[in-house]
Amino acid sequence: MNKKELRTQIKALKKQHTKEQLLEQSEKILARLEQHPDFVKAEKIMLYSALPDEVQTQSFLDKWHLQKKIILPTVVGDDIIPVEYAQETTFAVGDFNILEPQNEPYTGDFDLIVVPGVAFDRKGNRIGRGRGYYDRFLNQHLGVKRIGICFDFQLVDEVPTEPFDIKMDEVISF
Repeated sequence: MNKKELRTQIKALKKQHTKEQLLEQSEKILARLEQHPDFVKAEKIMLYSALPDEVQTQSFLDKWHLQKKIILPTVVGDDIIPVEYAQETTFAVGDFNILEPQNEPYTGDFDLIVVPGVAFDRKGNRIGRGRGYYDRFLNQHLGVKRIGICFDFQLVDEVPTEPFDIKMDEVISF
């Protein structure tokens, strides 16, 4: 199965779940994440603002941004620019209708990067939406722990890969 076919298959599987089911699964996935030893010890964490069909992160962001430094991606051109999520952060709709924080770019390091995806396999391979934003960003932070999060139906036997694809160290699903 190629990447396009896999994206189509996952999209069809998502449509078999209600918004409420996906939200409930999101909460269980994020409960697993917050118990993960790498999350517990991390002080600077890159997360993401979720699209409607991704693991929903807003309540998780609200819960943790006062206890840990949370950094969110913004898209500028072909690149992810990290921005800190702070108490006074305002958001604007960015590319792909994603809510993006409106702060100065974050230039520090990361202890953990949590990555969304269309599909993952058990070896840590991932496909996204096809533009390579995360692969380019992760390539600049290869020494940082990478955890992919997804719904169980997004975890497949094998994800087709390209030489430039960056693997996850772990994948958490429910």
